[in-house]
Amino acid sequence: MNITIENLTKHFGEKEALNIQRYDIHSGEIIGLLGNNGAGKTTLFRILLDLLHADTGTAVIHGNLPDGSYVSFDTAKNEEWKRYTGAFIDSGFLIDFLTPEEYFSFIGRVNNISPSAIAEQLSKFEGFMNGEVMGQNILIRNLSRGNQQKVGIVGAMLSNPKLLILDEPFNFLDPSSQLAMKYLLENYNKETGATIIISSHNLTHTFDICTRATLLEHGKIIKDYDKDYATLTTEIEEYFKWNAF
Repeated sequence: MNITIENLTKHFGEKEALNIQRYDIHSGEIIGLLGNNGAGKTTLFRILLDLLHADTGTAVIHGNLPDGSYVSFDTAKNEEWKRYTGAFIDSGFLIDFLTPEEYFSFIGRVNNISPSAIAEQLSKFEGFMNGEVMGQNILIRNLSRGNQQKVGIVGAMLSNPKLLILDEPFNFLDPSSQLAMKYLLENYNKETGATIIISSHNLTHTFDICTRATLLEHGKIIKDYDKDYATLTTEIEEYFKWNAF
């Protein structure tokens, strides 16, 4: 799926949280959305997912489906795009009084996925969940933060979305799980051609998997780099080093 953003603004009182005049994301890209706290990353995600209304502008999801048909949806005016989108922003996306099995079953019913298909999908995430999520007879709210994170990410990917949006997916994960997360996203992108957008403070893992990096500051895009840009890592690390002092 492609995303076209035009004249998108959002204010909270007098504070300008977002001001993006034009931003195009192309089908099959892995976008690393970078910026310090308050840069506007989560605000952008919430507008894309119609969890927050923009003051002005549009965010349009469009592209070709597997059957070859072309679709285009303004996310603020249409619900159909949700069929092709998976997302995990924070623990508020979870139904924490369910067990992981119950939660995944619920996602399957919402997306008209059969129990056998859900079981088949879940088998692909066994390495990532590492025997710590399924079969524990524990409610999601009683899992560790890292395992809650895993439940949210797996839930976002269960329906094989064409667009996957993850806010800080490496948060709360131990080093082994972070590496598994990185390979999971890389392989998913290669196998499905899905567009993936992640925000992350983990520069190393983000640089490893992204095909493009976009730097936000005070709600505005100040740099947009292709992965093959020779000084990508150096420039962005210098940016964050400069802003640390």
